[in-house]
Amino acid sequence: MAKPRTKAETLAWLRTISGELATRTLKRLEDTLPWYGDMPPSRRSAVGLVAQAGITSFISWFDDPRSTPWIAADVFGAAPRELLRSVSLQQTLQLIRVTVEVVEERIKDGSEELREAILLYSREIAFAAADVYARAAEARGLWDARLEALVVDSILSGEQDEELPSRIAALGWHGHGETAVLVGTAPKQFDVDHLRRAARHMHADVLVGVQGSRLVVVIGRAEPRSHEDETVGTAPALSFMEIATQLEPHFGQGHLVLGHPVQNLVDASKSARAALAGFAVARSWRNAPRPVQADDLLPERALAGDALAKATLVHRIYRPLQAHSTELLTTLWSYLDNGRSLEATARELFVHPNTVRYRLKRVSDVIGWDATGAREALILQVALIVGSMTDHEVGTRRRQS
Repeated sequence: MAKPRTKAETLAWLRTISGELATRTLKRLEDTLPWYGDMPPSRRSAVGLVAQAGITSFISWFDDPRSTPWIAADVFGAAPRELLRSVSLQQTLQLIRVTVEVVEERIKDGSEELREAILLYSREIAFAAADVYARAAEARGLWDARLEALVVDSILSGEQDEELPSRIAALGWHGHGETAVLVGTAPKQFDVDHLRRAARHMHADVLVGVQGSRLVVVIGRAEPRSHEDETVGTAPALSFMEIATQLEPHFGQGHLVLGHPVQNLVDASKSARAALAGFAVARSWRNAPRPVQADDLLPERALAGDALAKATLVHRIYRPLQAHSTELLTTLWSYLDNGRSLEATARELFVHPNTVRYRLKRVSDVIGWDATGAREALILQVALIVGSMTDHEVGTRRRQS
């Protein structure tokens, strides 16, 4: 019967066969793990270094088990940083299992102490791998949060650069097509993950930014998961107002303003400008709904000096009426100046009240706003005032030139 090896003899034997163990491990990886064989040569080499470092580290650990805290550094320190991004935690655990199996097969005739040691070491190395990946995920999460804050700040400030599209892509943005910005108050206890889950449930993607007491959410509709999702059993895409309404509980108290949709995320600064301007004046509309569209706050924004609101009023109300019919423009002026009275307007224009009623319907057909409603009448009146002021300024500049 062979005399049992001493620990010193076992260590010497392990060091002798370490190269053999590494070679067997790489061969087993190729035979049993398809993802390993599909890797580029450079990454296969990096994985091989990890396996070899694991064997060497085990021998050192068997010599001195107190070296446990350095396991992760010993084993994974040899791997290039990009390996963490190309090899998942599951694949790493498969790598550990194969390596341990090869070592166990080779030392099965060894001492009980050695067999127990490899079992204990495999547990430690698995925990070490999980710790490495957890730290990498935490660092990635912090980096993503900073990158997301930078993108949202760029959108709000309108100071875009050539790197914005690449930053958006790095965040894994799944939105496509139109985008809108929602601005409100941040709650005292804000759960950003809860908000993201709510958005995903509505097939929307979001970028989230908290600036002091203000919460900004950039909304985009996520890509359909498959062609089948677009055609079979899928509800129609929600409007931005419907998405904003369902996200409303995630905001704190106060006004909630939705900017107008824009063509893509790169142009989201235009929607953000409107939402921020609306948020600043929303308190001026006593019965403002929550959420409210920024375009429903055009008169308040215009009175506060918002150039975008003034231009919107002129181009969407004043100019279309002016181009369509001076008669409609004059009737609207008279109707609003006479306190929305059909009879008073008819007397001023020397027409029948039914004629006034017909012309007001034509106004609504042309611009989409109904002058007979109190709120929309305010929007139209401010549009006429701003439009006439713009005409006066243009005329003055022409005479001066």
